[in-house]
Formats: sequence, C-alpha cells, structure tokens
Amino acid sequence: MTLGLSISTALWIALAIVAAVMLGLWLVQRRTNDAGIVDVGWTALLGILAIWYAFALDGPAPRRYVVGAAGAIWSFRLAIYLIVDRIMSGEEDGRYQTIRKNWTANIQTFFFFFFQAQGLLDWLLGMVFLIAIMNPVGVLVWTDYAAVCVWLIAVLGESIADRQLQQFRRQPESRGKVCKVGLWRYSRHPNYFFEWMHWWCYVLFAAGSPYVWVTLLAPALMLFLILKVTGIPPTEARAIESRGDAYREYQRTTSALIPWFPKESRS
Repeated sequence: MTLGLSISTALWIALAIVAAVMLGLWLVQRRTNDAGIVDVGWTALLGILAIWYAFALDGPAPRRYVVGAAGAIWSFRLAIYLIVDRIMSGEEDGRYQTIRKNWTANIQTFFFFFFQAQGLLDWLLGMVFLIAIMNPVGVLVWTDYAAVCVWLIAVLGESIADRQLQQFRRQPESRGKVCKVGLWRYSRHPNYFFEWMHWWCYVLFAAGSPYVWVTLLAPALMLFLILKVTGIPPTEARAIESRGDAYREYQRTTSALIPWFPKESRS
C-alpha cells in the first residue's frame, strides 16, 4: 500500500522533513555544544527519505521495497555507529572544535546554515532513491540482483572497517599509534571507500530508467566530498597533528581510498 503521491508533492514534503529535522538538531547542538549530532542526522535522514519515497510513490512493488530497505539499513547502521563512536564519547568531533575556534562570534548562525545545508544535501542525494523506485522496468532484472550484491559488499565492508577501527581505538596501547589492522592495512580510509561504493547500487537499481544518468551524480558528488572537502583532507590533517611522522609514513605506503597492497615501509 502506498500514498500514491505525485513526485513533486513527495519531493516538497521530503524537503520539509529534512529542514525540520535539521532545525531540531541545531537546537540540540545549541544546548549540548556538540555539533557532531549533524553527522548522525545527515546519515539517518537518508534512510528516512528512502522509506518515505518507498511508501509515498507508486513505483513497481518489488524494487520499491528493496530500494527502501537498502537505503534504510545502510543509513541506520551507520547512524547507530556514529552515536556510539562519537556522540557517546562525550567529546565533540575535532572538525567542529576547529570551526568553533574560527567562528567564535557568529558560531550559531554558521551552524544553523551548515545544518540546513546538510539537510539540502540529503534531499538532493535522496533523489537517487526516488529515481530507482520509479524505474519503469517493472520486474526485477539482473541489474537489480547486481545492485544487491554491490550493496551487500559495501555494507559488510564498511561495517568491518568501522568495527576494526573502533576496537583499535579502545585498546590503551593503541593511543597515539596509526591503525593498520585489517582493512586499514590496505586503505587509509576503507570506511569511506565502502560508503562511496554503496551509492553505486542505486545506479544499478535505476538501470533502464531514462533518468539513470541523474543517479551517477551521487557517487560522483560523494567521491568529491570524500577526496576534497569533508572526508580525507580534515581527517588526515588531524591525524598528522596527533601522530606526525608515523602518519606521514602511513600516507606514503598506503592507498588513500581504494584498498590495495601497501608499499614497503622505510622503517
């Protein structure tokens, strides 16, 4: 059973949802002085949008529910991990601590627009769910099964990478050291790699749609953000500050994103 809404109505309601949620999270941030809640909200909203489009629109039933479930499971797993790993740690993420230092006078105004911008990004990325759900190819075809395989590999890989990093950080002897265990031996950011890989499943789900080209913008945009904006650059800048030459050597020997065999260490 679906609501049978038009695409435009579903999109406008989705925009209102993300704006309202981000407003609420901004108010939480004002009270807690922890802007890291925006990462949880950004992730969880994608799952909410996947479910919303699955039940609001009249796309082919099998694919509609599969896409909705895929987006929701990926999103909520990552959101729970972020809550445990960051929010419950009691310390604000270093990225937002730096922003507070640089925007002391107008910090709440900055964060208000930052939170809303994150919501707008969710709304734009969420369109890939909509396009995949509205794919006019009614029956499940081989590209849908390929999409499920990509999704499984991506979610499993990201879950393993997150777990390995979490376990490494919890060991007292790991303090000040570089994580090179498991997947982190082959990529400096395997979690980002599998997160980026996850977005390709919706391209496959949308195969056959005249708007499939729009879904390509999601992995392209995520790759840009990971490589140039909010992913690798600030993460590695903080790592160099705290680990110095050890992390520089890790940069020299280990692939930045795509897992690959490490180079021989000079040490």
